[in-house]
Amino acid sequence: MKNMFIIGGSSGIGKALTNQLASTEKVFSTFFKNAPSSSHENIRFQQLNVLEESNDYSFLPETLHGLVYCPGAINLKPFLRTKPQDFIEDYKLQVIGAVNCIQACLPNLKKSENASIVLFSTVAVQMGFNFHSIVSASKGAIEGLTKALAAELAPNIRVNCIAPSITLTPLAANLLNSPEKIEANAQRHPLKKIGTAEDIAQMAAFLLSEESKWMTGQILHLDGGMSSIKM
Repeated sequence: MKNMFIIGGSSGIGKALTNQLASTEKVFSTFFKNAPSSSHENIRFQQLNVLEESNDYSFLPETLHGLVYCPGAINLKPFLRTKPQDFIEDYKLQVIGAVNCIQACLPNLKKSENASIVLFSTVAVQMGFNFHSIVSASKGAIEGLTKALAAELAPNIRVNCIAPSITLTPLAANLLNSPEKIEANAQRHPLKKIGTAEDIAQMAAFLLSEESKWMTGQILHLDGGMSSIKM
């Protein structure tokens, strides 16, 4: 049984991944404000503020086999109404939070012979969408970080990134809060449907597993075909 660390495991993709992994692995999962309830013997929840550099990670086991950074935000604004501070705050959550957690856990990950780090981007980095300047800037940095860390941490730690399109999660609730909005967004994808948290969690679980042991430095576009197919 491997030890997996899921940052932001109380909601959305992180929650789906935590529940999926618990059937076979020991999962250490964090939350920020709302403590989740779980009776599964393989899940341990811990409160964590990813922006605190002085976080106590002593609850983690000595050896970690996987780390997944799930916290994120979707801040959509016209560029002319966007302030520099908006970019800074988003960058802190999306990038600096990930950096803090990865740096803190590197000693634990290095004790595994084949550890895996999974990060998240967005299809908007590749495609370019209106009002997405904030999130695209932050997630573009995540894609660069993924490749840089994959090079620096090889061969014993793999680093990959999933770049989804919009998914049915609490994070996207304001964009998918009616049947009409869901259908309109579904029609923008070649597969004519919206991805679910479980869809993305399955890919993350694959990247954590031995089945992906020859994969690193990749940006995986799990987006219903949006980034590669024009209908």
